[in-house]
Amino acid sequence: MKNILLFITILTFSFGNSQAFIGEGDQKFQVGANIQDYATGINLSYDYGLGENISVGVSSSYALGGSSFISKLDFGDRFDLKARFNANLGNVINIDENLDLYPGLNLSLKNFGGHVGARYFFSEGFGVYGEANFPLAKYDTDSIDIHNQFTLNIGAVFNM
Repeated sequence: MKNILLFITILTFSFGNSQAFIGEGDQKFQVGANIQDYATGINLSYDYGLGENISVGVSSSYALGGSSFISKLDFGDRFDLKARFNANLGNVINIDENLDLYPGLNLSLKNFGGHVGARYFFSEGFGVYGEANFPLAKYDTDSIDIHNQFTLNIGAVFNM
């Protein structure tokens, strides 16, 4: 009986009426926590669909606190802004229409890097996301830069 209830629950979530990425003109806004070795902060991002599986956008993060040297950093050291490009693969892989997997590249004020993320929508306009970011090339290798490391973003995503 438990297996039947589990199966029905999974089917209910799988056949919901929301869709993770609809293509051209689709807009997503994400807000969440930015977690990294030296600091914890906030992350905001916006994506705009250009085609069936392509989106571009911007992402920004701000380090609030963490290790002891964070208090000595100014706004420019704590802030990062990125232009991003995503390949939205949710409908290509066809796992679940509420799930969007998106690898991508980003160009920021601090580095050139990549990201891999996933969004899951519970309803037409609300869901959760998780995203891993990693630098591929730093602009200034001598500086102490908290944004030139592996980071994890988790939070809420909204359809606009």
